[in-house]
Amino acid sequence: MRIGVDTGGTFTDCVILQDSRVRIVKVFSTPDDAARAVLDGTRQLTDHLPESPIEIVHGTTLGTNSLLERRGARVALVTTAGFEDLIEIGRQNRPRLYDLNVRRDPPLVAHAMRIGIGERTGADGAILRRPSTLELRRLRRKLRRSGAESIALCFLFSFANPQNERVVARVLRELGIPASVSHEMLPEFREYERLSTVVINAFLAPRIGSYLASLQRQLGRDPALPVKRSRAPKRLPDKHGQGRVYVMQSSGGITTAERAARQPVRTILSGPAGGVVAAAWLAERLGIARTISFDMGGTSTDVCLIDGQPRTTSETNLAGLPVAVPVLDVHSVGAGGGSLARVDAGGALRVGPQSAGAEPGPICYRRGGTQPTVTDANLLLGRLDPDYFLGGAYRLGARAAADAFAAFLHRQARNVKTPHDLARGIVAVANANMERALRVISVERGHDPRDFALICFGGAGGLHAADLARSLGLPRVIVPPSPGAFSALGILLSDIVKDVSRSLLAPVPNFERRVNRQFAEFIRRLDKQFARLEQDAREELRREHFSSELARVERRLDVRYVGQAYELPVPFTPDFPTRFHREHEKAYGYAHAGRPIEVVNLRVRLTIPTAKPAALVRRPGASSSPARALVKKKPVWFGSRFWTTPLYDRERLLPGARLRGPAVVVEYSSTTVVPPDFVLNVDKFSNLVLSQHAH
Repeated sequence: MRIGVDTGGTFTDCVILQDSRVRIVKVFSTPDDAARAVLDGTRQLTDHLPESPIEIVHGTTLGTNSLLERRGARVALVTTAGFEDLIEIGRQNRPRLYDLNVRRDPPLVAHAMRIGIGERTGADGAILRRPSTLELRRLRRKLRRSGAESIALCFLFSFANPQNERVVARVLRELGIPASVSHEMLPEFREYERLSTVVINAFLAPRIGSYLASLQRQLGRDPALPVKRSRAPKRLPDKHGQGRVYVMQSSGGITTAERAARQPVRTILSGPAGGVVAAAWLAERLGIARTISFDMGGTSTDVCLIDGQPRTTSETNLAGLPVAVPVLDVHSVGAGGGSLARVDAGGALRVGPQSAGAEPGPICYRRGGTQPTVTDANLLLGRLDPDYFLGGAYRLGARAAADAFAAFLHRQARNVKTPHDLARGIVAVANANMERALRVISVERGHDPRDFALICFGGAGGLHAADLARSLGLPRVIVPPSPGAFSALGILLSDIVKDVSRSLLAPVPNFERRVNRQFAEFIRRLDKQFARLEQDAREELRREHFSSELARVERRLDVRYVGQAYELPVPFTPDFPTRFHREHEKAYGYAHAGRPIEVVNLRVRLTIPTAKPAALVRRPGASSSPARALVKKKPVWFGSRFWTTPLYDRERLLPGARLRGPAVVVEYSSTTVVPPDFVLNVDKFSNLVLSQHAH
């Protein structure tokens, strides 16, 4: 029994697939102990099911939140002597070039916790100086006295030859303190990015490891879960014999909880990655090549452009710190249902990035929130219905929201006349923030949004998707069934993925000559290097009890022109130079076919497919008339006035149903708004398809 779990800032979503049908439960997140919400949702979901082994496939924001809030371990950094301050110096590029009052966040490692070791490895991998026995003794003593809870080890050229780093790593592990070692995690050049990634991993490891161990322990012994007398399946051996936890990685694949505990930096964007995986899966089954995933939750909105396959990058930034492990190329903005409204010093209305989260949450949740949010604004405008939130299980406090909006107007926004005017302003500002995010991944990267469909999900996505599609000219919006838990479904559908990489920094022989033995030999050398990387990855999979023989292998190269400071990924094929020139022209508008190029990194991805539904479920129905789904009519604000708007129950909207806006469609996990200039069709797979109709 596999359960997909997505822990968000406001809700924790739990999903299970039964006969290709999705069952979901949403519970409020528990920031003080995230495992409590996970187990509560799992209990509710499995309450009436027979006993069976449970596998929880988990996407979590714990790593992201820990980094943003700077709540992690006390880290000691061990590095090459003379480079102790690299973590603070960083790069010369500045986000605001002419701002003379920039205040940078302090580094994750305090100056007193940085220890230099007298070692030196050349750029070519030659060992120039080895750590002495005396230095290693001193290092051991310093670390014991430092109070370090975690250690980051990163030498300058360990990617070229890790011998010195291995010697020191053995000493560190004798101390019994968690150690993150750079050549094991990221054997790539660019010392600052590698160092930053290893330090982030060390900062997160104790907290994430403790959480995952606690979750695994509670899953194994919780008598309320139907796993008490069951055995783990043979293909996934488990020492507890009662349950197992897997974790979603930022790259779009799952891994074991044990590996996630050792390398939590690979999970920092695991929640958004699940949504992208689900959107790509849906687009493939609908036969749509070009889509944009739009995931609006309680805290943020995450968007990703999918042109055939979602793009993966190794150059991302979180909380102002570079992270060099592979992640799906997701762009996030602080605009969600719980985003807080405020008035800035200039009198302008701002929305986000601060969020009400799960505690206290929006005002209408009646959990102690007092500051207006996007959810409260949608409620006052009639777009959310207080009686149909979470399928009617939780009634929203419309009166409390209206009173709080009035108090906010009196206190901060005196130039706004009514609570409804404030609500319209909040929705407009939130839409502008999300539209900007969609433009970043489309227009600013040379893509025309009119060529893409918008796959919309998340608890709040359906409230705003049509307005954004109109602004950008997107031809249609697709809202899948159970959109509020679509990211959890993506986590459940994700394959097991192992990413490994290695820096090479090798010039490519001239490719243009018809007969070029040097180039042919270079290809053979690359093939051998890839084979070694692949073998290492298969060994790791076997140690984690996976059948590596089932793995699908993908080989890629990072290539650049000699002298460039950035590179592009291309598949490893005999004509990869031609592909690189083509990709360079597509990305930057020009290419130099005669200019020498070099291979910077080798990357291998091993993917073991997991069980998935054979097809989407078609729902035949005797009648496609939407009249049978009508619940009531109510006033909803569109444009400049309230419209009398029908409210429909999505469960009773059968394939083939068609209705013109204005309309509101309610379901357990989300609400979809159909403006007056849109038409909604229910396709054969029960997706809601919105498109703007001609006047």
